[in-house]
Amino acid sequence: MRFLVDRCAGSRLARWLLHEGHDVVEVRELGPDPGDRRLLEVAVEDRRALVTLDTDFGTLIYESGHSHRGLVRLPDVPAEIRIELMRQVLDRHARELDVGAVITVRGDKIRISLPGG
Repeated sequence: MRFLVDRCAGSRLARWLLHEGHDVVEVRELGPDPGDRRLLEVAVEDRRALVTLDTDFGTLIYESGHSHRGLVRLPDVPAEIRIELMRQVLDRHARELDVGAVITVRGDKIRISLPGG
């Protein structure tokens, strides 16, 4: 799977995804922060799901209708459990993410919003 990992999600998570065999680009590799809209555009252009802690991306997608290639939101998830939660997301919902789902993890709940749904 192809991922664009936002700065706030952390390099540790990005390295773990790489170790698991995924194609990963960290936002920090792209230079100065280009802003949320541009990050979504980069993810679409590169066919990558965006991984972030930032809830603003949901607003861009749902209220502004911005296109995307899948989104994993981990708001309020401490760094020490991000990898385990991402493992659960990929184990249980990789197929949905691959078709462009927005996946939000809050506490022990995982919410899946499929495209067009």
